[in-house]
Amino acid sequence: MTEQQEASEDAVMTRIGQAVILLHAGDREEARNRLGDIWQEIGEEGDSLHRCTLAHYMADAQDDPADELAWDLRALTAADALGDGPGSGRGNDRRAQREPLPAMRVFYPSLHLSLAADYLKLQRPEAARVHLARARAAAGALSDDGYGNGVRAAIARLERRLAAEPGAGRPRPFPEQS
Repeated sequence: MTEQQEASEDAVMTRIGQAVILLHAGDREEARNRLGDIWQEIGEEGDSLHRCTLAHYMADAQDDPADELAWDLRALTAADALGDGPGSGRGNDRRAQREPLPAMRVFYPSLHLSLAADYLKLQRPEAARVHLARARAAAGALSDDGYGNGVRAAIARLERRLAAEPGAGRPRPFPEQS
């Protein structure tokens, strides 16, 4: 990769970071506009890390839970595209065919947690439970630091919330067992 390409990629992440600062400061509309502009530039086929990062934050900038879900699904799809090669080759399922890069594994708990929260907002508790179980299963990749502890605490909070949902008393199998 040339220095110019590396600088360009760093510029994309810098711009995403600037939009995230606006989002965290409460200017959701401006953050959404800037992230949308960047998405138009990088497109559906752009760098997977850029797409994953942008889509994950774009989801947080949405007002409609269905739009938030759509962006979080884009983030997961982009993360899955960062796999490091063929896995077990089970069927046509891309997730079964690619194992995430070690550096990407730390993002999966947060990605699945976001999806679980999205599905809960959309009153789809079963889908929320599926992604919450995946978030919990992926949490082993998290470090014992502020980020890791924060994600684990958020998983625990959402687990308690889901446990209070109607019908939560009956046992739930792991999604892979259903």
